[in-house]
Amino acid sequence: MSHTEMNWSEEGLGIEFSAARPSLLALAYRMLGDLGRAEDIVQDAWVRATPHCREIRHPKSYFIQTVTRLCLNELASARARREEARADRLPEPVDVDQRGLGIIDSLDRISMAFIVLLQRLSPAERAVLLLHEVFDFDHAEIATLVDKTPAACRQLLRRARDQVTQQRRSLRVEKHEHRRLLLAFLEAATRGDVSRLSKLLADDVVLIADGGAEGSRYGRVRNLPGPITGSRRVAAFLAAVTAQGSDGLEIRERELNGEPAVVVFKAGAPYTAITLDVSDGAIAGIFVHADTSRLVRLH
Repeated sequence: MSHTEMNWSEEGLGIEFSAARPSLLALAYRMLGDLGRAEDIVQDAWVRATPHCREIRHPKSYFIQTVTRLCLNELASARARREEARADRLPEPVDVDQRGLGIIDSLDRISMAFIVLLQRLSPAERAVLLLHEVFDFDHAEIATLVDKTPAACRQLLRRARDQVTQQRRSLRVEKHEHRRLLLAFLEAATRGDVSRLSKLLADDVVLIADGGAEGSRYGRVRNLPGPITGSRRVAAFLAAVTAQGSDGLEIRERELNGEPAVVVFKAGAPYTAITLDVSDGAIAGIFVHADTSRLVRLH
């Protein structure tokens, strides 16, 4: 990485921090899958920097390193380990333009499908993958952050790439195609049309419904113990849920994580958010966000 060395005043460092903040927030969000905690960590990085502003030579690198360390500490907490152990846990959906994430490297790096893939990696694997491929850190720089040797970092990167490649389909889909499938999916689901739904879904489609740590019922349908896989099972579940009606619900199109999505409102408040993973002309993943405590930013 190339940098210009200089001594920084607090004002100058603040300007550098403001410029780097969208990238720092995107890094923390991708590490944690939670925007509120990501915002806290980025702010904490600034608070930690201000007493040492004249000692900092490369502000962006310093902030990236600080945010990474704070994220790793957060992920090592008992609370985070409990949350990440849940089979139904989904990242918080975000409006990337409203939350200052819209100018990051590429939107496919913050799509819901990609964040879900990241959450299947260990914290160290996430850090190595993001720092190397997004921020161009070398293995020696990364090693000091994850408390590993450069050789171990290479192995972590290789393992992370392998896992992402095995699970990742084509995450780059034209928005008009994504929206077409989303609207067709909504129409078929609203009608409880199992046959039409099955045709829209990939054979190995996965549905994950996150109702929060306390769980959530979907009408009279019981909580899901984990993901549902297979087009027939997913279509049958969706038909069973929508057959109970949608009285009092309002569906609004939104763009979440850089992709077409919908938010369902109940009594004026966000009730459910639905995002899709679209690949090869079919719906490969359905993410149902029903933890209302993590939807409050979607008003």
